[in-house]
Amino acid sequence: MLYIVMLAWQEKNEVIVTKKFEENGHQIYLGDALEVLKTEIPSESADLIFVDPPYNIGKRFVDFHDKWPSDEEYAKWAYQWIDECIRVLNPRGTLYVMTSTQAMPYLDLYIRKRLTILSRIAWRYDSSGVQAKKYYGSMYEPLLHCVKNAAEYTFNADAIKIKAKTGAQRKLIDYRKAIPTQYNTEKIPGNVWYFPRVRYRMDEYENHPSQKPEALLERIIKASSNEGDVVLDPFAGTFTSAAVAKRLRRMSVAIESQEEYVKIGLRRVLGRHEYKSEKLLPPIKSYVRRNENGKRIKNTTGELFHASSQA
Repeated sequence: MLYIVMLAWQEKNEVIVTKKFEENGHQIYLGDALEVLKTEIPSESADLIFVDPPYNIGKRFVDFHDKWPSDEEYAKWAYQWIDECIRVLNPRGTLYVMTSTQAMPYLDLYIRKRLTILSRIAWRYDSSGVQAKKYYGSMYEPLLHCVKNAAEYTFNADAIKIKAKTGAQRKLIDYRKAIPTQYNTEKIPGNVWYFPRVRYRMDEYENHPSQKPEALLERIIKASSNEGDVVLDPFAGTFTSAAVAKRLRRMSVAIESQEEYVKIGLRRVLGRHEYKSEKLLPPIKSYVRRNENGKRIKNTTGELFHASSQA
């Protein structure tokens, strides 16, 4: 059953209205992340929080421009939702935080005084969005892996193990042991993770300027939550965290300020086919190919060119 609830609060003499959509253990809020966290999310209610906020690098998210007057102003804004995330995280819960490489030092210094940072992770990908010419281009985005209680938290190591090159591929033997033994064939990933960025031709692609890959969220959710746990994402974007949480039998709470992106969540997470008389459909992709002289060769729409295509 689908529930739609209208909510309102007062800020600077202005009434701000948001919407809540709920179905089968999954909640979507259309509203400001900080205000929804403050007014709607109970303390210690989330088992895992994944935060992928605006990075203060000038991107345009429909009606929101991702740019603050200074790094300090951005940090002050971030500290507010960090405090709220800590409040709503349960005592044995885990928080993952992403931001730009230039902003992460501000967040790292703030969070380390309030939580235990277990790992500083680099999500490495295949190429930077802007090719640098006079400096070294960015090829990764940082994540903090944090917990409230370093003595008791969820970490499902077996669920995320990967092949160990030494043991699985090279089959080397450790002769230092009393009985020579082949090295382990599996291991827990290190703190440098390689996942390709989401590209236009991939099946999971949505129309959003900073979509995160499902594989990244799958590792996080498998490692740091269990079936039935609540996964919270205050800046839902394309709702990848909620969609993966649903597939992995977790519950989800997702907050997004842009109605255009909420429609993605209604489709991906709640299975809605229509919103305000608009049909909710995946992106329809068109591909235009040109020869070396720039002349158009072919315009194809459909499944011919997708992530698994060799073209």
